[in-house]
Amino acid sequence: MTGVAIIVLAAGKGTRMKSALPKVMHRAAGRSLLAHVLHAAAPLSPAEAVVVVGPEMETVAAEARSVFPQARLAVQADRLGTGHAVSMARAEIEAFRGTVLVLYGDVPLISTGSLSRLVALAGDGMAVLGFEAQDPHGYGRLIQDSEGHVIAIREELDASPAERLIRLCNSGIIAIASDLLWQLLPQIGNANAKGEYYLTDLVELAANAGAHCRLAHCPEAEVAGVNDRVQLAAIEAGLQQAYRRRHMLNGATLTAPESVFFAADTVIGQDVTIEPHVVFGPGVTVEDGVEILSFSHLEGAVIGQGARIGPYARLRPGADIGAEAHIGNFVEVKKSVIGKGAKANHLTYIGDARVGAKTNIGAGTITCNYDGYEKHVTDIGANVFVGSNTALVAPVKVGDGASIAAGTVVTRNVPADALAIARAELDLREGWAARYREIKAAKKAARRK
Repeated sequence: MTGVAIIVLAAGKGTRMKSALPKVMHRAAGRSLLAHVLHAAAPLSPAEAVVVVGPEMETVAAEARSVFPQARLAVQADRLGTGHAVSMARAEIEAFRGTVLVLYGDVPLISTGSLSRLVALAGDGMAVLGFEAQDPHGYGRLIQDSEGHVIAIREELDASPAERLIRLCNSGIIAIASDLLWQLLPQIGNANAKGEYYLTDLVELAANAGAHCRLAHCPEAEVAGVNDRVQLAAIEAGLQQAYRRRHMLNGATLTAPESVFFAADTVIGQDVTIEPHVVFGPGVTVEDGVEILSFSHLEGAVIGQGARIGPYARLRPGADIGAEAHIGNFVEVKKSVIGKGAKANHLTYIGDARVGAKTNIGAGTITCNYDGYEKHVTDIGANVFVGSNTALVAPVKVGDGASIAAGTVVTRNVPADALAIARAELDLREGWAARYREIKAAKKAARRK
């Protein structure tokens, strides 16, 4: 088997995160750190993918398979270093022949372009991904020969004073020919300051074996890792800045870009206007010409061309908003199809429903979709008028062109073009309010005596 295989190291506990959640499962821009890395590697079409996890990290395994269904898992019970972690993956891909790309599950900003360049340089030897650090403190330094080949990587604690002045630093990400990897990996020792098996020792071992180690460059920001929640927030900020810029350059107007938050997979069309304080969760597609007003929250939704959303609207997973539809202030839509030109402008909940084209949903309307045990569907036809404060008790169907009077509780199907009205008769009692005020005033006066 030839091509590219990836090994992703994701066994770290992330103790500085102070969380029961594995470090690589923490999210930035709606996507786990691990998923960011896997999505960056996906365009390389890896023939094999192995994720090295710690014991009892089932959530990490499931996350890996959500991106690479064929991903295999290797468990690193004892954290004895990066070299040891890669050796745990050997049994899963030892039959593979080609280039092995070793990645880290907590480096979410890595780009596909950098990985592609790295793999291309490896050839029948190996290549490392390096960067020029503004402050190299804490990083492993890349030691080069006169021809520019990397001949060693020196960890900070093991570096000499002269080596610590080097600003060319190691990202940890490598690409290496599989035959060379399995030949050299058993030779890695742990005679270092931490007593760990460093994968970086492969470089010196390769040089001693006569194999070239080439260098691929990337920006320092691409290989920023996450070790605590302060760094996680910095990663989130960097992603959001990049997404905002990308969407604006692609034809969207953000009136206050710094207040809009996107998910990694948000799709925005052209001539879309997004007002301040809008949040996109995962799985949102916005077609051309849409207007999204302030303080709206959207996830798992599709918004058709020319629709108007908000302000203060919430679209939950399964919301499919048709072209030119209006979803207004304090309206929540979940798992529902809203037809072309339909409107729900105020204070409404639409869940597990279909709303036909040009139907108007009045303020205070709710679809009563849950009976305490199961969800049920409300089917509202086209050109229906639903009066304010209507409750539609699902399962129920309203035919095309029907009208529902304000305050009605709909408990059975309404035929097309029919009027549905369910109200108690209005009882008017002339002069009652004036007499009531007199009685109350007299009682109040008596108490004062």
